[in-house]
Amino acid sequence: MPTHKIEFPGSLGALLAARLDLPDAPPRAFALFAHCFTCSKETKAATYITKALVEADIAVLRFDFTGLGGSEGDFSNTNFSSNVEDLVAAAAWLRTHHAAPAILVGHSLGGAAVLAAAERIPEALALATVGAPFDPAHVAKQFGAAAGAIAQDGAAQVSLAGRAFTIRKQFLDDLTSHSPAARIGQLSRALLVFHSPVDTTVDIHNAQEIYLAAKHPKSFVSLDRADHLLTRAEDGLYVGHVLAAWARRYLPAAATAANVPAGVVAVEETGTGKFTNTVKTATHTIHADEPASAGGNDRGLSPYELLAAALGACTSMTLRMYADLKKLPLAHVRVEVTHNKIHAADCAECETREGKIDRFERVVTLGGALDDAQRAKLMEIADKCPVHRTLHAEVQVVTRLNDVTA
Repeated sequence: MPTHKIEFPGSLGALLAARLDLPDAPPRAFALFAHCFTCSKETKAATYITKALVEADIAVLRFDFTGLGGSEGDFSNTNFSSNVEDLVAAAAWLRTHHAAPAILVGHSLGGAAVLAAAERIPEALALATVGAPFDPAHVAKQFGAAAGAIAQDGAAQVSLAGRAFTIRKQFLDDLTSHSPAARIGQLSRALLVFHSPVDTTVDIHNAQEIYLAAKHPKSFVSLDRADHLLTRAEDGLYVGHVLAAWARRYLPAAATAANVPAGVVAVEETGTGKFTNTVKTATHTIHADEPASAGGNDRGLSPYELLAAALGACTSMTLRMYADLKKLPLAHVRVEVTHNKIHAADCAECETREGKIDRFERVVTLGGALDDAQRAKLMEIADKCPVHRTLHAEVQVVTRLNDVTA
């Protein structure tokens, strides 16, 4: 699972720390994850849900809200509205550098923020909340007796999850300024509500209120025995797997190999990396890229590796075909292929005498009870594989411009 550390400016101007987790295959879609109140992008819930989504070929951007985790800024200057703005900024970064998020996921107060931010992220087709409060003002209950001091003195220190945070009155005032019912009712997006019936931090009645306020399509999944923070791996992974399966119904159809006519190999940029491409035939899809040392993301074979793979595969198949035809006891074939560019002067058998030439070297391993004569014959046959002969033959490459603009 390739992971990239990201920074982008948040709503209050501070740089926000984020990480983009990518699947090995080109992403089916991008998801944006919002963590719980005073948490970070590295919580167990965020980690487990992200892992499951990436396994389903959904890339995930998760970030720390202003003043939390690895992000810059002063948490005491933030509020629910600034969290919503941070989410919008994160979506803008994805939109600029990859693709806008098609899925928004929020845990606890992050879920409430996702519901509030959705109207400003029009590309989001599917929303999911996990243990989210219906009304953002619910979070004030966590302040306990300190809520009175905040209202009276303008600020107070509050202990949350064993850490001290300064909460200002403007935070409380901002929480009460939101109208969740109307906002949720106007979402016009598919919504999936996850909640645990034994959640002691955000009561499950919040899920009921969110569900009733939303219009269809909407779904609810009960997280039996899960705690609010999803500290058990099985709970977080379950959320991610169910979310991925549910979201596929609302995502655009994935491009399939069937879109390529028989006999054609189509190579196309994925948009997820400088050199990352998909290589498709009528029945198969693989990936091509350059290594990181060449400026790529190393998410597929390089062009010369693909060429070496063609030579190696053709050699192995040709040997198998011949051995089966002649009833030779060939048990197993392994072909290792390396490619280098060498000076023509170093190649005694080459016609080219100047500059450099391409050199492919094969190391063939033949398994089975073969005698010396059989092994020698198979090595002779290896040089007759069609790709080998193509590389030695005169080759014509014709290139023309497609009249249709992609």
